[in-house]
Amino acid sequence: MPATVENLFESLPKGYQERLGRPGQYPFTRGVYPRMYSDRPWTMRQYAGFSSAEESNARYRYLLSQGQTGLSVAFDLPTQLGMDPDHPLSVGEVGKVGVSIACIEDMRTLLDGIPLDKVTTSMTINAPANMLLALYLLVAEEQGVSWDKVGGTIQNDILKEYIARGTYIFPPGPSMRLITDVFAFCSEKVPRWNTISISGYHIREAGATAAQEIAFTLANGKAYVRAAIEAGLDVDAFAPRLSFFFASHNDILEEAAKFRAARRMWARIMRHEFKAKDPKSWMLRFHTQTGGSTLAAQEPLNNVVRTAYQALAAVLGGTQSLHTNAYDEALGLPTEKSALLALRTQQILAYESGITKAIDPLGGSFYVEHLTDQLEAQAQEYLDQIAKLGGAVAAVEAGFFQREIEESAWEFQRQVESGQRIIVGVNRFNNPDSPLNEHTPVQKISDELANHRKAQIQAFRAKRDGQATGNALEALRQAARGQQNLMPYILDAFRRHATLGEVCGVLREEWGEYQPSY
Repeated sequence: MPATVENLFESLPKGYQERLGRPGQYPFTRGVYPRMYSDRPWTMRQYAGFSSAEESNARYRYLLSQGQTGLSVAFDLPTQLGMDPDHPLSVGEVGKVGVSIACIEDMRTLLDGIPLDKVTTSMTINAPANMLLALYLLVAEEQGVSWDKVGGTIQNDILKEYIARGTYIFPPGPSMRLITDVFAFCSEKVPRWNTISISGYHIREAGATAAQEIAFTLANGKAYVRAAIEAGLDVDAFAPRLSFFFASHNDILEEAAKFRAARRMWARIMRHEFKAKDPKSWMLRFHTQTGGSTLAAQEPLNNVVRTAYQALAAVLGGTQSLHTNAYDEALGLPTEKSALLALRTQQILAYESGITKAIDPLGGSFYVEHLTDQLEAQAQEYLDQIAKLGGAVAAVEAGFFQREIEESAWEFQRQVESGQRIIVGVNRFNNPDSPLNEHTPVQKISDELANHRKAQIQAFRAKRDGQATGNALEALRQAARGQQNLMPYILDAFRRHATLGEVCGVLREEWGEYQPSY
């Protein structure tokens, strides 16, 4: 910090200093790194994936050529649910909301020409996270990149799927086992990999308030840490690779305060509740995505402005990486033009606004510190309620999170419909003849893709050594009945040309599928 700012900090009362801390020091209220963006900006990681592996690879290469600094992969619903593209339940969904990946050939094509020792990749995948990580590592191996040089993140956050998103497969018990298996495997074999991205984003998008987003996310984080410790892992062996994922919505100062409060709370939880000793274990490092649910189909160009303000809030709050939504996402998947404009929004913020010159520029603001304290207190009340219920898993099974989010979502919608909450161009200043409503091109995914993907996966199965594949899948089945770490068995199954649907199918047969009871 500049000397004048440092002198001002030193003049604060001792208790106030302890709550704020210095950037890069416990309790990390002011950021996890001492210089934050003054050395380099956050990672610009645009979320993309659609149709086939070939088309998504072309979009990744294009975005990287335009200055994107990390990949973020969106998978289609069949992939997220561990189904191959020729499964009957995949009909109508292949390649529609993300890229279709079912085998090693698909992952090889998706990452063609992308050096995995230089580019980090975030993958939004949860129930079959182990499987997509295994495919990614096998492609790195084929590129000659050792696993200790591979960097990236898998979302791997199953609790929020039960709470807010719905792409779960297995019941909570075996799902938590898969997660702790990744923690253990990566701590030994893939040390640069972020083994989980504990997500408040989808919780917020489902209708949660800012305080609920903090509390429910941290409650899930505590459940993962506790499960890993109970599985015999040392907290400081895996905690430094935990990461988080938050939404950034329209209230700029509330959002910035939310990130500051979450950092401070997590630092205290890890240091005092879980007795972590490594300061890296106390850090809440997080990715931010601007609010998809805030985008409007009416006057879609207004979404450019919304996204820019939300990106500013994320940066003021100290995010480590950022995705900015495209203005046409209320209508369809981003076009090449809208995706580029979303990336340019980040680049203008980083290189023209001057925001990177200051470290926690809002720190010390009476209002922002008040908001930070207020959100922390509200989130702590929720954490105390969840603890009384027996923790996050018990709260999920009791439907606590779901009911709280539904009530908040209903209250938000009531305010919009009554006009109490203004959405520009929607319930105020709305003009059907506005030039901002002129035709916006929408990207369409051809239904022919499904037939193409069916033919691809069937040809892949036809040319493999079926006996070797069957033996590897049987070995996985036996391991699932025991206590072994499943990652080596999953890797071997994909080496023997098993498909995603077959690997997940074995585990479905052994563990069953989750059925909500609330």
